[in-house]
Amino acid sequence: MSLPFDVAAHLDTALRAAAESLGLAGRGFEPEVRVADPAHGDFQANGALAFAKREKQNPRALAQQLVDKLTSLQADFDLSLAGPGFINFRLKPAALLEWLRTFGSEPQLQAGAARSHTGQTWVVDYSSPNTAKQMHVGHLRSAVIGEAICRLLAFTGAKVIRDNHLGDWGTQFGKLIYGYKRWVDEAALATDAIEELERLYKLGHAATPEGSPELDEARAELVKLQNGDPANVALWKKFSEVSLAAFQQIYDRLGIRFDHNLGESFYNDKVERVYRELTETRLAEDSNGALVVFHDEHPRFSRNTERPNPFMVRKADGASGYASTDLATALYRTEHFHADGIVVVTDFRQGDHFEQLFLTVRKWFAAKNYRLPELHHVTFGAVTDPEGKALKTRDGGVIKLKALLDESEDRAFALVTEKSPDVPENERREIARAVGIGSVQYADLCQNRSSNYVFSWDKMMSFDGNSAPYMLMMVARVYSIFRKTGLDPANPPVSEATAPESPQELVLARKLIQFADAVQSATKQLRPHFLCLYLYELAGAYSAFYAADKVIVDDPAVRARRLLLCHRTLIVLETGLHLLGLRTLERM
Repeated sequence: MSLPFDVAAHLDTALRAAAESLGLAGRGFEPEVRVADPAHGDFQANGALAFAKREKQNPRALAQQLVDKLTSLQADFDLSLAGPGFINFRLKPAALLEWLRTFGSEPQLQAGAARSHTGQTWVVDYSSPNTAKQMHVGHLRSAVIGEAICRLLAFTGAKVIRDNHLGDWGTQFGKLIYGYKRWVDEAALATDAIEELERLYKLGHAATPEGSPELDEARAELVKLQNGDPANVALWKKFSEVSLAAFQQIYDRLGIRFDHNLGESFYNDKVERVYRELTETRLAEDSNGALVVFHDEHPRFSRNTERPNPFMVRKADGASGYASTDLATALYRTEHFHADGIVVVTDFRQGDHFEQLFLTVRKWFAAKNYRLPELHHVTFGAVTDPEGKALKTRDGGVIKLKALLDESEDRAFALVTEKSPDVPENERREIARAVGIGSVQYADLCQNRSSNYVFSWDKMMSFDGNSAPYMLMMVARVYSIFRKTGLDPANPPVSEATAPESPQELVLARKLIQFADAVQSATKQLRPHFLCLYLYELAGAYSAFYAADKVIVDDPAVRARRLLLCHRTLIVLETGLHLLGLRTLERM
């Protein structure tokens, strides 16, 4: 029987079967399989220690009983005990070769990974900019992290629905329409529509201060829009269309596509059901004219706190808000898309809102006996300057995302030109696009998303360290081996390959097999940086192998096995970088 893609899951299954034969399965035994310290093995199971401690048994004796039941693994693994009851598993060289032979392409890797979410539908809500405004640096993380999560979920078998929940409704449109009707520059609208709309909104906002007759006029424009006035609805549709076109230019550069752009406006006619059902189930109550939900069991949201913070489902004036449309959104995604999981990607400042939203959804769905999907709020920190302040332009303005990507491509082109001045300009431009955009993406994704990170051109554009240029260079370096020898990397001559033998061959082969664990960790925890760290370590293992072991040697078997390791490194690096949204290159 061939080793599966996910060796850790294979060991987990075997340990559970062993535990069941010992009568432990019904008593809460968990194998706790993880990647091991290389000094001890490839994988380690720590479950015997926790279980024995709870059951007041000898953990090492229990671990030995489990090992005695794992005879089916002994053909592929060397098993050993360590410490008070850790079980170590080291793959034998022949098993390493078998795995490397089995998984020789990106589709084969995906087929192996696809079991964990097969048959599930996941809706991922990310990016979500406001229409009529340009995307700025603050929109970067949601777009990049959200896209990586979509790709990871799809790779592990899920049907993924990408939903761009646009901010396309609300009071700002009254001011925008007010400004548009007075100051629109049709020529500017034709050449750079989103820039012109942003200018008009600023003019409209400045011209309508609180308490002014002008503000009353802007509000009247909003009421006309909400009541379906044809002229204002036509303007609103125009604003949405030009905004989406401008956003798509950014998304195209980042390799992002959406299945739906269902903004807040889409849910306007769906909030009445929310109000009715939350009232019928007595989850919502009147509070000074507003419809609110209290979560008294929660220490921060209880009405008994010094400053109660209820979930405002409907405002006192009868208007809907974020809570109203977000509740309607959760219901729509469950009923219309039949979502098994919903992921919303926003910055950490919206944490309280989504915590209350999900608390409300769980109670509401339970009261109505609706099927409840998994709910995940994926938060992220800020992008800052070296002083820890918000990233700004030199004159203190907001950095536009388009300008940031332009500068990154320009810097990459300068680097490529310096390193390879003889490469034709069109090819240097193509390389610069992949390196420039990839540098911005990877610099974001390689950070733990929960943390702020310092934006540094020098670090993200460096060919040393955990950066996109370094990772892309390693891919191109492997391609160069096949190019120099006249071999086709899509069909490497590896049929004569033997099991890895040298220390560096073994280290690289073992690291390749850990790809499955990195994918599973990144997907289960919705944290792409786990995959980035793995790919960086794999690149380091390959670099050490390449420095120690000459690939093109006379011995056919040695050459074949080293070409096999080169090819599988290439496949895993490219697959991993594609999961992160980066475009790889055959030469740099």
